[in-house]
Amino acid sequence: MALEDAFANFMRRDWERESVTETVRLAVIGIGGFARQRALPAIAEGSYCETTVLVTSSPDRATDVAETYDIPHVIDYDEFLAGEQTDAYDGIYIATPNAYHGQYATAAAEFGKHVLCEKPLEITAERARGVVDACADAGVTLMTAYRLQTEPTVRRTRELVREGVIGDVVQVHGGFSHPLLEHASLDTWRLDPDLAGGGTLVDLGIYPLNTTRFLLGCEPTGVYATTHSSGEPFDAVEEQIAFQLEFETGATASCTASLDAHARSALELVGTQGMIDIESPFGGVVPQEMVVESKDVRMEYTGPPVDEVCEEFDYFGYCVLTGTDPEPDGEDGLADLQAIEAAYESAETGCRVALE
Repeated sequence: MALEDAFANFMRRDWERESVTETVRLAVIGIGGFARQRALPAIAEGSYCETTVLVTSSPDRATDVAETYDIPHVIDYDEFLAGEQTDAYDGIYIATPNAYHGQYATAAAEFGKHVLCEKPLEITAERARGVVDACADAGVTLMTAYRLQTEPTVRRTRELVREGVIGDVVQVHGGFSHPLLEHASLDTWRLDPDLAGGGTLVDLGIYPLNTTRFLLGCEPTGVYATTHSSGEPFDAVEEQIAFQLEFETGATASCTASLDAHARSALELVGTQGMIDIESPFGGVVPQEMVVESKDVRMEYTGPPVDEVCEEFDYFGYCVLTGTDPEPDGEDGLADLQAIEAAYESAETGCRVALE
């Protein structure tokens, strides 16, 4: 593949292969900050999904949201679990604290509804396996919300890697930091290990972890990790993490994440014949800026920013409507949790942990 060919029609949705005119009606479960600020606007902006039900602990306080997006039904969590309004939606989007993901996903599967679940899929690999099995038994689509897998820069990068444009990938460097408490209060559920399942690894480190697995197309065979916390409010979960993944190809990925550092994300792949550098891949709106070096050729690409949340919902809706299996499925979410548990074990023991 020539670099010029890679950048031609850069914004194409290579997953969009047939015409679709219908939409998937969604029940959005949990309408916190991300759902209100990013998910609901993205669904409204997109082509293949629409929100028809809101599920929240306080329906009376959600009337403004329902009116803004013309959503006809608002119910509470108990009503959802009891099966109310099942005729009003085809699938669900789960944006609750992590520990509740499985409860709502398995309930939806029992109702015969498709599931798009925020990451991590659950707070343990064992519980994630239960979600995967429940959706498989019910014959419904399960997608883990790895939005990076649906946006152009990451998809073009995977094509370049597959075509050997930078040779064999030897090293991956990924980092994601975000000052949590500049945007959340001290009582945020993200600092509660029982609700979050961990700290910066499950909140931020999961982005370079999953994206690296997606780009390389293979699974890690081992992980070594270290964590650090400076005390309150990070006394129950890790504030920072550094972890290294080993892959069967011989490639290694060195990743870092922090919940108490300047907002920054970066991803770089170094191969035997070149490198790819992606600017700010993990922040939510990817600026579509990348640099590719292949032997003695260097090219830069800058395109219009893409709302990867909108891409994610359109991808999910398209998969449901066309019967396509999503790439970031339940098994993908399960694999990340297995790597996450190994990383925490490594940080606790100080030893490398092998992955099967």
